[in-house]
Amino acid sequence: MLVTLLIMSVFVISAILCHYIAKSRGAKPVFWGILGASLGPLALPFAFASKPEARASLDTDTTK
Repeated sequence: MLVTLLIMSVFVISAILCHYIAKSRGAKPVFWGILGASLGPLALPFAFASKPEARASLDTDTTK
């Protein structure tokens, strides 16, 4: 029982850390939170290597 709680807490903490890391790097935080919850600590290095999500340019003036 104690081992199960320890493993579950490690996965929950990994999900929170992945979410925070992705949010600070401009990546998709919900995606990385889910990935952290499913892969546990194995997702942390990938969250650090995540790239910001592509966003549309704010300059939409095509008359230039």
